[in-house]
Amino acid sequence: MSGRRGGIFGALFCAALVACTPPSGRGLNHAALDNAIAQAIGGPSTCLLLADRASGKVVYRFGDEIACVRTLPQCDGPGLMNTGDALKLADRPGGRLASCPDSPDGSRSVGWAAGRVQSAHNRDLTYSAVMEGQNALPGHIMASRLYDAFAAAGL
Repeated sequence: MSGRRGGIFGALFCAALVACTPPSGRGLNHAALDNAIAQAIGGPSTCLLLADRASGKVVYRFGDEIACVRTLPQCDGPGLMNTGDALKLADRPGGRLASCPDSPDGSRSVGWAAGRVQSAHNRDLTYSAVMEGQNALPGHIMASRLYDAFAAAGL
């Protein structure tokens, strides 16, 4: 009897998780997204967040927690921000693309890209991505590569 209750509880828990996920985030192919983003902009200091545009709820994350919460220069203004902060700017007309040196000698840089996801399946998503390091891409290059990566992942 306890096995049956466990199965029922597990099914109810999964149903509750799906019910809490905004419609634009349901059915995302995380493996396809992981692969496409890794090929487009991946690296150990890369973070990308996809969020439901209406609620702002994050429905997918590429990169580890440290890369996503780490604060880096904004590049287009004073101060520091993390990927979650930048996500709030994704809905601006034209999105947000920024890049700048991250070290005094210019050997490291930061690239930011944020905007709306162009979805062939009517998903209403925004994204925010950051790269930092010696080989960080400028924001406009990141955005271009992500456009193709999202299409390749079936968004």
